[in-house]
Amino acid sequence: MDARTTLDAAQRTRYARHLLLPEIGLDGQRRLAAARVLVVGAGGLGSPALLYLAAAGVGTLGIADDDTVDLTNLPRQIAYGTADLGRPKVVTAAEAVARLNPDVRVETHAGRVTHDSAAGLVAAYDVVVDGTDTFETRYLLGEACARAGVPHVWASVLRFDAQVSVWWAHHGPCYRCVFPSEPAADAVPSCAEAGVLGALVGTIGCIQAVEALKLVLGIGEPLIGRLLVHDGLRQSWDTLPVTADPECPVCGMPALSAQAADAHAGPAQIPVTEDSATHPPVPSVSARDLAAELRRPHPPLVIDVRSAPERAIVSVPGSVAVELADLRSGIAFSRRELGTPAQPLVFVCKTGIRSADATRHAMAAGWRYAANLEGGVLAWVRDVDPSQATY
Repeated sequence: MDARTTLDAAQRTRYARHLLLPEIGLDGQRRLAAARVLVVGAGGLGSPALLYLAAAGVGTLGIADDDTVDLTNLPRQIAYGTADLGRPKVVTAAEAVARLNPDVRVETHAGRVTHDSAAGLVAAYDVVVDGTDTFETRYLLGEACARAGVPHVWASVLRFDAQVSVWWAHHGPCYRCVFPSEPAADAVPSCAEAGVLGALVGTIGCIQAVEALKLVLGIGEPLIGRLLVHDGLRQSWDTLPVTADPECPVCGMPALSAQAADAHAGPAQIPVTEDSATHPPVPSVSARDLAAELRRPHPPLVIDVRSAPERAIVSVPGSVAVELADLRSGIAFSRRELGTPAQPLVFVCKTGIRSADATRHAMAAGWRYAANLEGGVLAWVRDVDPSQATY
């Protein structure tokens, strides 16, 4: 769906029940169309999550999985059928999404998520839905999401029991804050060893889809700082409060101190990966150089792509707030506050990841002078205005 135009009659009919909701409406449906959601693990949790995200009209769905469809998958992995046995899950899941909603663009990532690939993979999306079934991959995703500032919609199911939460560093705890130590490989039985109720996995995967949609739309109260615990046999739901660990090696003060030390040591060497080829570096400006440019007679226009709560904590003086979803959809480039393609633009977020994406969209839209603030507002506070707060 082209989020820059009014929905046509067929699209209004397709999404009619969403359009009736005041919390979504036409603007929310456009926001969904501009969103990028990654589902890692297209199995029991990922299958229902993928299908409901596609049905909701999420514009781009990433599917990461290294497995093929097995007969034992079929009681719970509803994206597949008997005819799909032996086929790669990413291929078959992409076909299922296309059948359900041709408006959705699918990006497939075949292969296991590794230390080398996790960071680049996660940084290309707005939300990550974790449908993995190994502790190693969960910890990899948790760390990658925390460092990229991407919300991590996580769930775990075994037998008749389930847990769900949204880990989002600096908004609440990250995965390692709550589960600091990775269990030994044989400490917890897998579903293949202990069994799992297929319908329960479907229930939890749907909850993950709801949480991802709430995050994209900016509505409701996501499960940030809360662990939802479900007992399928008793049909009970309990919510446990969970908090960030200030000593967390991933998102706590030790991690932030290490990042600051790295920043003062000089720019990091970024390895050339497949994701780097897909998303090449963009023009950038340091915080000190931007401060100097803003004092000149014809300064660049600073565009802040963060959420309103983030901007309320700290911002670059004079910056203009523009939603990243509106830049991705193209709506923002028709607005007067961005000026003409001759107007120099500098994009800002917390650390420089989201704003780099915004810079690419500006360049693609024809803006001749677009740059990304290196290190985001954290670099601005560190190098230009230490009196401002950080988060």
